[in-house]
Amino acid sequence: MIVKHWVMVPALLLSLGIALPLHAENLPAFNLTIKDGRYTPEQVEIPAGQKIKLVIKNDGPGPEEFESSDLNREKIIKAGKTAEVFIGPLKPGTYKFIGEFHPETAQGQIVAK
Repeated sequence: MIVKHWVMVPALLLSLGIALPLHAENLPAFNLTIKDGRYTPEQVEIPAGQKIKLVIKNDGPGPEEFESSDLNREKIIKAGKTAEVFIGPLKPGTYKFIGEFHPETAQGQIVAK
């Protein structure tokens, strides 16, 4: 049996703990907006057990940092810019996030169902 070497590369990478990137355009996307120190919506429901793309738009007036110790993610987003944060797959549950520059008001949660 002849095995092409390129066929073995993905298996080798996975055995070394190196994950192959998923195509971001194939992931379900969920939108989140930060404006005036508040997230909209404050709760985002996503499917459990599936990787997703969180698209965060900063409508200003200044920069904000999306931060979640529950999700192990941090991302600074300049005013007027949009950023993508990839999360999951997650177990069913609630995962909190904040805006690091406005932690008292910029609060939200992701609910994996």
